[in-house]
Amino acid sequence: MGRAFEYRKATKLKRWGHMARTFTKLGKQIAIAVKAGGPEPENNPTLRAIIATCKRENMPKDNIERAIKNAMGKDQSDYKEVSYEGYGPHGIAVFVDTLTDNTTRTVADVRSVFNKFNGNLGTQGSLSFLFDHKCVFTFKKKDDTNMDDLILELIDFGVDDDYDEDEESGEITIYGEPTSFGDIQKYLEENGFEITSAEFTRIPNDLKDVTPEQRETIDKMVERLEEFDDVQNVYTNMKPEETTEEAE
Repeated sequence: MGRAFEYRKATKLKRWGHMARTFTKLGKQIAIAVKAGGPEPENNPTLRAIIATCKRENMPKDNIERAIKNAMGKDQSDYKEVSYEGYGPHGIAVFVDTLTDNTTRTVADVRSVFNKFNGNLGTQGSLSFLFDHKCVFTFKKKDDTNMDDLILELIDFGVDDDYDEDEESGEITIYGEPTSFGDIQKYLEENGFEITSAEFTRIPNDLKDVTPEQRETIDKMVERLEEFDDVQNVYTNMKPEETTEEAE
């Protein structure tokens, strides 16, 4: 899993650009969580996890409360999770996760970007073999935590046997199977760990080298996709720049 963590470190917080767009994306996640499990965080573990991520992204408390209140309104849109995948320029695989209340609009927006950059939008599932879909939890390490023992226990909950530790912040990041999200969250909460972020991600299992010129074109495509409010995250199998430099 070393390459996966290296990839995540290199791309973490690089995307999702401006704060306003980040808050819009998180607001949609809150809406889905409230619709599914109600507005009370103590009774809705998914909502609790999203709120933790909101705080990590410095989303004001008023914004969070307003998003929850709006999600309870009768006129609130129903968002669907839809993924799009295909090949961008230079044969780079591109995976786009969206939350949308209008799939016709969203697919048209996404296809227009693929076309503009001479890419090809494929059918759903056509590139899933190139990415590992994972849930990701970041939490505060307790002083008396023995990581070997903790990971050994978490493996029973679908967690990978490798983890990332940020010694400066004292935070641990673990990866697990998406279907284990609820079980992992429950274990961490019941054992007194402070969750600071909980999300889903896609990790490429085969990174491709690109030239600086090719990287510039692909980055422009990703940035253009991320300008759409419906787009939550964009993933590619392009080798992160710092990884390429280290290899040299």
